[in-house]
Amino acid sequence: MFLFILKRLVLAICVALTVSAISFGLLYMAGDPAVAIAGENASQQDVDAITARYGFDRPLLVQYGAWLGGALSGDLGRSWYFDLPVADLVSDRLGVTMLLGVLAISFALLLAIPMGVAAAMRPNSLIDRAALFISVVGQAIPSFWFGLILIVVFSINLGLVPASGSTTWKHFILPTVVLGYYATPAIMRLTRAGMLEVLSADYIRTARAKGLSGRKVLFKHALRNAIIPVISLAAVQMGFMLGGSIVVESIFALHGAGFLAWESIGRNDLPVMQALILIFSLFYILFTFFADVLNAWMDPRLRVG
Repeated sequence: MFLFILKRLVLAICVALTVSAISFGLLYMAGDPAVAIAGENASQQDVDAITARYGFDRPLLVQYGAWLGGALSGDLGRSWYFDLPVADLVSDRLGVTMLLGVLAISFALLLAIPMGVAAAMRPNSLIDRAALFISVVGQAIPSFWFGLILIVVFSINLGLVPASGSTTWKHFILPTVVLGYYATPAIMRLTRAGMLEVLSADYIRTARAKGLSGRKVLFKHALRNAIIPVISLAAVQMGFMLGGSIVVESIFALHGAGFLAWESIGRNDLPVMQALILIFSLFYILFTFFADVLNAWMDPRLRVG
């Protein structure tokens, strides 16, 4: 198990370094960053002054090393728009996004796993078809359109929950449903497929032949093995949710890191975008790493290779 964790840790560090290089390269993808800060109508003297201030005239590797060293110590640079430390801007917003992500993945798991299990227990039944319908609809509906429909129905017409803001727990209800529903179809289908495969296995038939109760066979023997790939998928979905929060937080004016990313794109605030891409990617790598370790702990066969 130790060797497995060590290999996964080395792989995660390599991926993180690759992501950091890509995030740093974002600074130069739009051209000269000094011109981007100064504006198209700025004089050459202003551009030269900004180049000297931010050190854009240094070799790229030196700039990357300085930026990476600063990021590792918590210094993510200064926002071009706000002229404030990026770390302070992100830390003020990240808690909202993380809370939304945890609520959304919890909503998705609580909805998808029971429906996936029920569909597998009764193939081709009404429950199975309802699960398939939810899965297809969930994939077909764009999240921004689904969010607008919920706002019209539950905020404007019924007045049950607020449509925007992030000051109370009620502000998180609709964003949680929209973001969580995005992950539900994939988790439900994987749970159903895993349960169908496990329920037809020999050891399940043996457990039933020994006289074990249906509940014990389902929860102790079948669900534990069927849930292993779902854990990996949930970790991946959690990573996607952090990225998907950009759209959802923008729709509901939820002042999290996703909304900050949306604002930064509009303001061409590249240091903030760099930091958010790096942080979202690191969370994605971290979730995947812990999912791999948890899967290997639950199924020792995965530790081989």
